[in-house]
Amino acid sequence: MLSYIVLGYISIKALKKYLLVNKHTNYLELLPSSQVPAISLIAPAYNEGLTIVENIRSLVSLHYSNFEVIIVNDGSKDDTLEKAVKAYEMEPVDYKFTQHIATKKIRQIYRSSLPAFKHLILIDKDNGGKSDALNTGVNVSKSKYVACIDVDCILEQDSLLKLAKPFLDSEKKVIATGGVIRIINSCKIKNGSITEVKVPESWIARMQVLEYLRAFLLGRMAWGKITGLLIISGAFGMFDKGIVIACGGYSTSTVGEDMELLVRMRRYMAERKIPYSVKFIPDPLCWTEAPEDTQILGRQRNRWTRGTLETLWIHRIMFLNPKYGVVGLVSFPYWFFFELLAPIVETLGLLFCVLAGFMGWINWQFFFAISLMVYTFVIMISMMAIFAEEYSYSQYKDKGDIMKLIGSALIEPFVYHPFLVYSALLGYVDKIKGKHTWGEMTRKGLKTA
Repeated sequence: MLSYIVLGYISIKALKKYLLVNKHTNYLELLPSSQVPAISLIAPAYNEGLTIVENIRSLVSLHYSNFEVIIVNDGSKDDTLEKAVKAYEMEPVDYKFTQHIATKKIRQIYRSSLPAFKHLILIDKDNGGKSDALNTGVNVSKSKYVACIDVDCILEQDSLLKLAKPFLDSEKKVIATGGVIRIINSCKIKNGSITEVKVPESWIARMQVLEYLRAFLLGRMAWGKITGLLIISGAFGMFDKGIVIACGGYSTSTVGEDMELLVRMRRYMAERKIPYSVKFIPDPLCWTEAPEDTQILGRQRNRWTRGTLETLWIHRIMFLNPKYGVVGLVSFPYWFFFELLAPIVETLGLLFCVLAGFMGWINWQFFFAISLMVYTFVIMISMMAIFAEEYSYSQYKDKGDIMKLIGSALIEPFVYHPFLVYSALLGYVDKIKGKHTWGEMTRKGLKTA
């Protein structure tokens, strides 16, 4: 509870300062500037036939003057490749690049023949997983900075400008930047852009909206402020390509490649005593489709648990190690005790309460009083996250949407949270069994006008 209060206070204070400093910034003025760095936007695609054309349209229409879009078809079994080639009139090209990182074989590289999409590149390769696809994109990219995105996401049109800005105005070397990820379910989309933001109709997706608000606006905002951020979301983040290559690229031996790469990059910089920073942008830069099926959601959270466990184990030397500063002394212990071990501790506590109830060890008056206090605290944190959203960017214009979020907050602890704990426990079991696969992540596809 104390950690949530402290992180929430730091987040809202940092958010207020960010809004004050940036409210007069006109990012479009940066467009013609020669100072904006070249960026390679890399989007892996596997069986994305439902949304590939719409999502590519969203990426190529971003407001930025110096970028290329690299779509990596990771051996899709559906019509992803065919749809992309046909829609954007892609032609095979003899493309020269340096293979800094070992990857699966590239079958063919395509470039759009349409003048409007001359910055669009499509790579067709053997299946190797998301990490391998990203590494392939890094190898082929020509820019100093790489922005990695899930191809099913929709980006705000000025998102690259906002993510690139810290690389230009930070005193220390910036190795990575990330922004807020939002849920796009039930939103209205036209020509690759969001025309109306709505709270999801699905209760499962609606719970995830609350979860993402807490995680980004009350969590990562604070960790970024105290230089302890351990993860840039795999849905959308920007990195210094030179550091990525020096660290060996994305790991193909973990299912939590986004977290593991950032921790490895931070470890690389700290061990060489190079001053650096990782920036978090509170702007809602990226919108992603959330699972609306409990089975798909369970697989996702199972994988997140295994990824966290793998990352903390691989870099266990950083645990409580003053050599790594705030990351080693604060972030790492926090993730170990309050993220990794939380489902186990919570389950053991629940089982003990059941046993204590049967054995007559419980003072029921105190039990219900403290349970009410904990429930009230949980609701308060969710209300704080909703307030932070309304105070900052107020994406949900309809008051009815806000009431839906508040209603979801009231029932979330009894319905959604226990399911997440159960999924995390299955993640531990699967890790012990040696499971290394992502699991099938079927998407419904975005509804477009």
